[in-house]
Amino acid sequence: MANQYIAYSAAVPTTAAMVHVATGTAIKTLLQVTAPSTRQLTIVQWGITFDGSPAAVVCELINTTTVAGGTPTAVTPTILTAGAPAALATAGFAPTTEGTVVATTRTFDYQKMSANNYKWEWSLGREPILDVSQVMRVRVTASVSVNALAWIQWEE
Repeated sequence: MANQYIAYSAAVPTTAAMVHVATGTAIKTLLQVTAPSTRQLTIVQWGITFDGSPAAVVCELINTTTVAGGTPTAVTPTILTAGAPAALATAGFAPTTEGTVVATTRTFDYQKMSANNYKWEWSLGREPILDVSQVMRVRVTASVSVNALAWIQWEE
């Protein structure tokens, strides 16, 4: 059995709750996960929640090959499998720049939000695979800025 991990678009909470990230009104990566150079990641599920009304917010889960957004805040993935080692994948949230997205981008999910919460879990055997050294992003485009918290769960 593979080990499971999750990363959020916020620092892991200690004495305070997670802080949601403002979406802004231009395209913005809220969270990115980069597969290690030694193994693929199996994406189990992902989701996003908003503080306010997400009217006219488009959310994407995309695989941008090896292009990551610039200077994200690093976040340590949470271990979900008891006794598992630390994740080999790296994660970061709210990068300062989007980075160049290339034509080989794969879109794994795309939603125009009409509710405050969204979650998608793939059926067993049908999960998308993030190849070695590739980057997975949760990206949003909003007409009015709202605060959001995104997450990705995967297996290594």
